[in-house]
Amino acid sequence: MIEVYAFATPNSLRVPIVLEELGLPYDLRSVNVRKGEQKLPEHLALNPNGKVPVLVDPDGPRGERLVLTESGAILIYLAEKAGRLLPTEGIERARVFEQMFFHMTGIGPMFGQAGYFQKQAPAQLPIALDRFNTELARVMKVLDSILGAHPFAAGFDFTIADIAHFGWIWRRAFADIELKDYPNVQTWYDRVASRPAVERAIKRVTALIPQD
Repeated sequence: MIEVYAFATPNSLRVPIVLEELGLPYDLRSVNVRKGEQKLPEHLALNPNGKVPVLVDPDGPRGERLVLTESGAILIYLAEKAGRLLPTEGIERARVFEQMFFHMTGIGPMFGQAGYFQKQAPAQLPIALDRFNTELARVMKVLDSILGAHPFAAGFDFTIADIAHFGWIWRRAFADIELKDYPNVQTWYDRVASRPAVERAIKRVTALIPQD
């Protein structure tokens, strides 16, 4: 069975979503990043970068065990393994990768940096707050315009591009983003969040948070 090492983080959520959508059984294992468990030796043996998520597939390519890190790479691997959620050729496939890289290089980092300087930095740095808040608003407007043209991120079908975008927008409160400012993103978010597989994944991931 596939093993997923994760916590209730935006990047972690992507993996249970794709597994639920594909109907692949998996064992979700908690790595409490609030306690620094991602830096323990046993986790570093799986991911030397000390982050979540990590996927372990005992039945990987050629039947070999595969340990895979980086949520974007995991999404692509699982979609290709199952032959779903990623077009096999043509413009449609290119659009999926376009949106995934837009998220990984633009939206995701801006959410992370804006949230950090708003809530976690040891001192308030106005120049950093202005830089990352402004850039986050800009890339969200880009996404809003894209979702105004078609119902899903890469076109008219739900793909791993939508799953890539969903995680950080699910945790948008970290960067104080209001979806009312982005009506097309709001419509898309509600559409994706209501999918049964997404609901199941959110339930499983949020259950990893200790109830103190």
